[in-house]
Amino acid sequence: MKLLQSIVTTMSIGMLSIAVNAETITMDLYGKVNVSIQDSAGESELRSNSSRVGLKGSAVLDEGLEVFYRYELQVDVTDQSGDDNLKSRNQYIGLRGAFGELTLGRNDSLLKQSQGKFDLFSDLEGDIKVLWKGENRMSDSLTYKSPKLIGIQLGLGYYLDEDNDDAGTSISVSYGDGALKQGNYYVALAVDNELKGYNATRLTAGTKVASVKLGLILQNQEKIIDGSDKDGFMLSAQYAIGKFALKGQYQALDDDSGVSVGVDRKLGKNTKLYGFYTSFNFDAEEDEDYLALGIEHKF
Repeated sequence: MKLLQSIVTTMSIGMLSIAVNAETITMDLYGKVNVSIQDSAGESELRSNSSRVGLKGSAVLDEGLEVFYRYELQVDVTDQSGDDNLKSRNQYIGLRGAFGELTLGRNDSLLKQSQGKFDLFSDLEGDIKVLWKGENRMSDSLTYKSPKLIGIQLGLGYYLDEDNDDAGTSISVSYGDGALKQGNYYVALAVDNELKGYNATRLTAGTKVASVKLGLILQNQEKIIDGSDKDGFMLSAQYAIGKFALKGQYQALDDDSGVSVGVDRKLGKNTKLYGFYTSFNFDAEEDEDYLALGIEHKF
């Protein structure tokens, strides 16, 4: 009986500690499963479209500081062998306060972050990374973001290259919310310098009018080894009507281009069915076409 009382007392104290700290400590398990069946050139396959699982949280510290962290892994739920179905995604720790926030670890470059949510086919075959450079997730990164002042935020990223004893940088300035959840306008300018063999400049602008979301991205990329550069642009539009969202996107880079159209159908707050058609026209390679149906669930 005494042992039972001790166990109950210990559990009660532990639960009390959790309740006391509930307002200052957060920890969330999250992720999504996104799988599509798609056809290309008469061949069908199942694709796991950047399905992922992660742990994120924060804790209030002394001196008005807050520590935050994220540990995220990509999971290939269609991998037959099971040998390579885990890949590292963003994994970092950071501090935030009146000075802004500083993040250390593996993280998306500021140029990649600056695009907001206007790549409507991100993680699918129509992802802008097919044509453009700059979609970099950098290890050994230090990222600083200033506090927002009248909606404007500055960013500076410094990325170590241990193999070549060199470093690259990324800078950005943005106004508004890239998801258009807190406002109807977003503008961002970002520059990568010597990241994975390229310099890149990206200008993003987006707006929301009633049920229509519009996005525009302009990009210039320069290959460092020979100085050759290319220009590109992307236009995207999404129209929400009831439980449906109609999407269209066009992207170009010099003589290469891609167009995607699709429709999403909500089944619940965190679940949707979707379909899309994507076609790429390449100047020096064989053209590609994809037709797909899929399901996505977030948790």
